[in-house]
Amino acid sequence: MTVTDVPMAPQSPAARRGGRGFAPVLPALALVVLVFVIPVLALLLRSVLEPAPGLQNYATFFGSTTYLKVLGNTFLVAFTVTVVTVLLGFPVAWFLAIAPSFWSRLLFAIVILSMWTNLLARTYAWMVLLQRTGVINRTLMNLGLISEPLPLINNLVGVTIGMTYIMLPFMILPLHATIRSIDPAIFQAASLCGASRFQAFTRVMLPLTASGIAAGALMVFVMSLGYFITPALLGGTANMMLAELIAQLVQSLLDWGLAGAAALVLLVITLAIYMVQLRFFGFGQARG
Repeated sequence: MTVTDVPMAPQSPAARRGGRGFAPVLPALALVVLVFVIPVLALLLRSVLEPAPGLQNYATFFGSTTYLKVLGNTFLVAFTVTVVTVLLGFPVAWFLAIAPSFWSRLLFAIVILSMWTNLLARTYAWMVLLQRTGVINRTLMNLGLISEPLPLINNLVGVTIGMTYIMLPFMILPLHATIRSIDPAIFQAASLCGASRFQAFTRVMLPLTASGIAAGALMVFVMSLGYFITPALLGGTANMMLAELIAQLVQSLLDWGLAGAAALVLLVITLAIYMVQLRFFGFGQARG
């Protein structure tokens, strides 16, 4: 009997389906490659090919104090917004998890509706609220807390306030899901073991919700790094962030090479942060 005469083992139904299981996603993958991957690669290639082959654009970017200030503004705002959303989002997510059904559904609907409201409309609303003659300044002056209007717009303070409001739901939702998954009996056991409320929070609550905090913080931080509309309207040109700089380089200065370099810097930073998050708070892997 030759090798070719040896009967082959029949394939299992799962093995036969394996070859066809990838087919339904091919159109979506092709669309992503066509409208995202190829344009991004083309922009990044321009960063090393225009105006001449080499790394001149990266040298210009990192050698300019103006561009480094823009990069610093981007990180400062993204970090501040992330910290503030954690501090504000945690108690809201906790209330959503323990509140009676009616109040929980009502607050959850408010959080979701805020996400569905048009982004431009929300940003323009904050422009009205934060201006020198806006509701916030007038209220503070009427209460006698300030003697003159506070500069709350056309600076990083206004950008932080507006972006915190917009990013808050992206912190609340993963935190709420994580808190809902915690068995309340764990806190009862901690109390029976003599733990105070502070100890139960720091030694039980925070470790159990660390994955939700990490997921929400990653989402908020990465989205804040590349945000454009809110910083452009509330911050002004004097407080530019990296996404605004890239848009200006492309639309106004037509410097595609430098824009590609700035885009690659932003992409590398984002991927690095994502890899760090996966390393410490990955897809449920056990950590020693």
